[in-house]
Amino acid sequence: MPATAVSSWFGQDFTQLHPLLQQLHLDGGTLSGTVELDLAAGFAGWVGRRLAAKLGIPSESGSYPFEVHIEHRQGQLLWSRLFAQSHAMLSVFEPVGSHASGYWREVTGATELHLQVDIQDGGWHWRCVGMHLHGVPLPLWLAPRTRAYKEVEGGAYRFYVGFSLPLLGTVLSYSGLLQAELLNANPALLAGAQ
Repeated sequence: MPATAVSSWFGQDFTQLHPLLQQLHLDGGTLSGTVELDLAAGFAGWVGRRLAAKLGIPSESGSYPFEVHIEHRQGQLLWSRLFAQSHAMLSVFEPVGSHASGYWREVTGATELHLQVDIQDGGWHWRCVGMHLHGVPLPLWLAPRTRAYKEVEGGAYRFYVGFSLPLLGTVLSYSGLLQAELLNANPALLAGAQ
């Protein structure tokens, strides 16, 4: 199977990921299901709604149909997310260096995040190490804190994305358990992943 930006960036560490995460990041595919979107109350909620609008996420708490299409193109990883069939969010990920000492550069609109990856029990956990807004670097103490991961649970994909600010706590989060339509699903991997 040809290498992708993901498998090349991880190198030998790629095999530490759960087999279904490996499959998804070799072939691409679509994950779909329902997400729970949580926005804080009060001033923190106002901040969360503004952040949601900038990211293309619905601005009200609730359950929403969700899908994310993952593909590899010209050394990049593309995630096209769709909330409630109407709110689109595109992220382009470019690898920098390798897993041991590098990071992924995620560009979503005017925001650029530098994200390292920790592998925990086969799951992929992002760790933000840098942020730019409109090309201007922000000190991490000023930037929203991000917590994001993807894991496999019972043959499905569990994920969580949350943003928090000092003094305000979590202003916005969304999470869910998604089913996959893998482009070139390997039945042996799928059977062994339960």
